[in-house]
Amino acid sequence: MLKKLLSAGVVAAGMLAVAAPANAQEVTLKLHQLLPIKAGIPAKFIEPWIAKVQDESGGRIKVEHYPSMQLGGKPPELVQQVTDGAVDIIWTVMGYTPGRFPRAEAFEQPFMVTTGEQTSTAFQKYVDKYMQDDFPGMKVIAVHTHGPGLIHSKDPVNKMEDVKGMKLRGPTRVITGYLEALGAVAIGMPVPAVPEAVSKGVIDGAVIPWEVTLPLKMTELVHNHTGFSGDRGLYTATFLFAMNKARYDSLPDDLKKVIDANSGVEAAAWAGRVMDEVDKIGLAKAEKSGNTIITLDEAEVARWKKAAEPVVANWAAEMDGKGMDGTGLLKDARAMLAAESK
Repeated sequence: MLKKLLSAGVVAAGMLAVAAPANAQEVTLKLHQLLPIKAGIPAKFIEPWIAKVQDESGGRIKVEHYPSMQLGGKPPELVQQVTDGAVDIIWTVMGYTPGRFPRAEAFEQPFMVTTGEQTSTAFQKYVDKYMQDDFPGMKVIAVHTHGPGLIHSKDPVNKMEDVKGMKLRGPTRVITGYLEALGAVAIGMPVPAVPEAVSKGVIDGAVIPWEVTLPLKMTELVHNHTGFSGDRGLYTATFLFAMNKARYDSLPDDLKKVIDANSGVEAAAWAGRVMDEVDKIGLAKAEKSGNTIITLDEAEVARWKKAAEPVVANWAAEMDGKGMDGTGLLKDARAMLAAESK
């Protein structure tokens, strides 16, 4: 009897030994994104997110972070890289692939954004409600926005007419169209290309938030910064933090739970908070540099908002024409953001 028990124990132990590696699967994920490692989001959101995921997985998930497009390609190719499985995780600007995420543009409209955290939280809830089918081949970890965008220019912008003829970098299809409506020469380009374009005179300035002025050294390249009074910024861009769906599906259930626990609204709010925090640092640097910081008053801002109305209406009509109910999407996006802003 004892011999049988010992024999059974040996067999059971052998089965456990075989099963253990499968249950304790270790995975390495490649994360690819466009900004330098010391920029706000990589340093204060992506890197801490990686550390948190690795820790909560007991070290079984390892994430290799490749900033500044180190794995090759250009920023607009990141969505395709993660969809194809060339990389496992990406962080990118959704507007770099125009037409791919049209519903996201509801949050990119002029004078939509409040703070980065509030707008990111609302945007995540909006995406969860309306865009579940808009990310084929991807598992969305989080979406978010930056804080209020401003105009950073060689010549000062004190009124709407000052942008006429000015060559300005446009971040997204929507805002590029708005800048053109104002009479600017809007030039679309990924943000890493901005410093060289300013230095060579290809553009006279850019519309970006304070936080990204730091890695771009914009306070050294231009000396005028124009913001807008009130609780709404000129614009925001939308961002995508996503994983290859097949790679996510291949994970054991307990590791999927680790990814899930670090996804969604809390992750979106975290990224938005980082944007807000680094905005303050960017503003402080411009002040310390002695640059000219202009805040347009309410009467002037009202003129800019009036000029934006046809742009917003045209977008809603375009979406309506594609069967996407742009009018309804815009109305709900505003309501979601208003709820977060209370």
